[in-house]
Amino acid sequence: MKKVDLWKDEKLGKRYLKIVRAAIPLAKVQTEVLLTLIRKMRKKVTSFLDLGCGDGHLGWAVLDEYPRAKGVFLDFSKTMIEAARKKAPRNHKHLSFIQGDYGKSAWPRSVAGHGRFDLIVSGLSIHHQTDRKKKEIYRQIYDLLAPGGLFLNLEHVQSATPEIQKIFSEYFIDALYARLRRLDRSFTREKVSRDFYHNQLLDTNILAPVEAQCRWLRKIGFRQVDCFFKIFELSIFGGLKSRGR
Repeated sequence: MKKVDLWKDEKLGKRYLKIVRAAIPLAKVQTEVLLTLIRKMRKKVTSFLDLGCGDGHLGWAVLDEYPRAKGVFLDFSKTMIEAARKKAPRNHKHLSFIQGDYGKSAWPRSVAGHGRFDLIVSGLSIHHQTDRKKKEIYRQIYDLLAPGGLFLNLEHVQSATPEIQKIFSEYFIDALYARLRRLDRSFTREKVSRDFYHNQLLDTNILAPVEAQCRWLRKIGFRQVDCFFKIFELSIFGGLKSRGR
């Protein structure tokens, strides 16, 4: 079994959504930054793709801002897709939920019937792929965007040094500890570190520096590429597709 396939495990997926994702530092600020970028870089959003959507956190934020937009939520985990679908409003004929693996080269076929997208977002997902696969996925994203379309990746990226990586780990464990202590006062920091941070899901990470990933995007053809937010290993970066292509 590939390490990334651990994310298909129902128990691990639910634990991630309930505990880890909910404890991500400055999550609200990250969403605000992402929405600000969309407002400023796109006049309108009529269609979007949430790639590796999890429970659809980013997609729902986009839909709150653009309620008439057609949205596609894609994830290879049944647990995640079901979690996203449960959050959908009752009348969601303009939304599609696809269980598909974008780690496989043919994945764009699964969204081909939805046309090109004004916006593609991804949240804490693509870092589970090798660097070679990341580059391929970014090229595929570029091709799926309409001219002038925007790609934003809220991503877990590589620290510059092992020392900085250690600081980030301690910072994240503190955030997890604070959340879990609110749920159960019996949790110790050692238990949180062992069971909720330094575990098998951490081993699925294949991190790359944000600077390198921005270079990859520029080489593909994205413009206005930048890292728009960064706190340790949490980053938002992306860019626009040329209007001429």
